[in-house]
Amino acid sequence: MTLHITLVGSRYFGTAVLDKLALEKNVRVLQVVTPAADDRLALRAAALDIPVRVQHDPKQVPGDEIADGTELIVAAHTHARIAKDALAKARLGGVGYHPSLLPRHRGIAAVEWTVKCGDPIAGGSIYHLADRWDAGAIAAQDWCFVKPGEGARELWERALAPLGIRLLVQVVADAALSGSLPAQTQDEQFATRAPKLPSE
Repeated sequence: MTLHITLVGSRYFGTAVLDKLALEKNVRVLQVVTPAADDRLALRAAALDIPVRVQHDPKQVPGDEIADGTELIVAAHTHARIAKDALAKARLGGVGYHPSLLPRHRGIAAVEWTVKCGDPIAGGSIYHLADRWDAGAIAAQDWCFVKPGEGARELWERALAPLGIRLLVQVVADAALSGSLPAQTQDEQFATRAPKLPSE
């Protein structure tokens, strides 16, 4: 069975996920949705002969920007909300990567807050896209140590980006074989917020 996906994303992370998914024999990327035609992900998709759709609104992806026949929407470095009608269009809904051990550090600056809070352990979560930001059920998680004195960019590049690419591709590949996605509800008592920091 082949799982048909629409990949919504950008930059290095989205491109790396696309390259890995292109190697999965049971996965077919029907379309890539990016914020700009010259985004690194858009250029890579074009090189692979995968159709590219540029977002009309950088803050939202509606249903008409999702390819017909999509079974799963994969979000890989996007700050746009995937609209309800978009999720309804895909049989399995959508999943994304968040660079924290959800429900900890929900928000746009999760890595920065991991460092700011002095967390000795960081991690990443593949979660179901839902109405509330970063609050959907968990499909997969993994963790890593934070090195003493390590900054957010270093932590992202050394550990959290590679972890996220691996986890996201693993979840998609498993879904292609099983036809379903794991879903563990987040425990709200441990939820914290990670809003954008003033210095950013």
